[in-house]
Amino acid sequence: MEIFNHNANINFLGMRKFSVGIAILLMIASIALIAVKGLNYGLDFTGGVSLVVDFEQPVQIGEVRDALEKGGMEHAIVQSLGGTREVSIRLQPKDDPASGVANGGKVNLDRIAEDVTRTLQAARPDARLKSRDYVGSAVGEELRSDGIIAAIVVVLGIGLYLGIRFEWRFAVAAIATEAHDALVTVGIFALMQREFDLTVLASVLAVIGYSINDKVVVFDRVRELFRLARKAEPEEILNRSINNTLSRTIITALFTAITMAALYFFGGPVVHGFAITMLIGILIGTLSSIFVASPILLWLGVSKQDLMPKTKDNPELARRP
Repeated sequence: MEIFNHNANINFLGMRKFSVGIAILLMIASIALIAVKGLNYGLDFTGGVSLVVDFEQPVQIGEVRDALEKGGMEHAIVQSLGGTREVSIRLQPKDDPASGVANGGKVNLDRIAEDVTRTLQAARPDARLKSRDYVGSAVGEELRSDGIIAAIVVVLGIGLYLGIRFEWRFAVAAIATEAHDALVTVGIFALMQREFDLTVLASVLAVIGYSINDKVVVFDRVRELFRLARKAEPEEILNRSINNTLSRTIITALFTAITMAALYFFGGPVVHGFAITMLIGILIGTLSSIFVASPILLWLGVSKQDLMPKTKDNPELARRP
């Protein structure tokens, strides 16, 4: 199944100054947005009130969420707890005197629990508060730092793997493009001020994994063509590699995007952040695989000699039959 001719000769490398220039500008803009506007961290990172509510009769998550929104609790996170009668509710207390958190005051957990229970019982009289707790912001700060470390470890681990499997130039190109993909994805969240929670963080890590898969396919074709070609001009080989894998790249991106769109429209609000992040990351990762990774390889001076087996240079291997 092909969208584009396998032997097409689109000159992607001819646009390298323009494409890489845009990529650099997007990275700078993303860093500026994150530094100036910041991210709209969700309850997972900022802390908040956690409640467990039990119902005598089965209840839908959407029903609970609608009841809370009508009561003025618009950003509550509602999740089912393994059944149809028990739900978890997490929300950020408002900064007002009624909630007890104005001017740096402590959270009035009893008042918040009463407000939530009263709001739910107005819609469902069978609602009963089962437990309540408050999670401080220190836990959120730890999660944030752990998430950043996880992203860095993933990118460096991928670079190490590519350096072993291919050659160090491929590792540098992969790390640079993965940093671009992750930064621009997070930068869009800073621009839109969409809620950034653990689900979104997980999807950013998934974006990194998805994006590197595209690049490995192109890198594999680069190595194969370099070894097969008698006269291997780097720019020609890189262009052919992108053209040969273009249909596969677009088809993979298209069907993954369709899956994420279905998840967004039918999966409910809980997975909206994951689906949107993946859709943004798929677009950015696909474009960087086509327009950014190969120009970096070209500028780093990748050549046929770098990818040929080094048996003659190794006396131990040369003696083997």
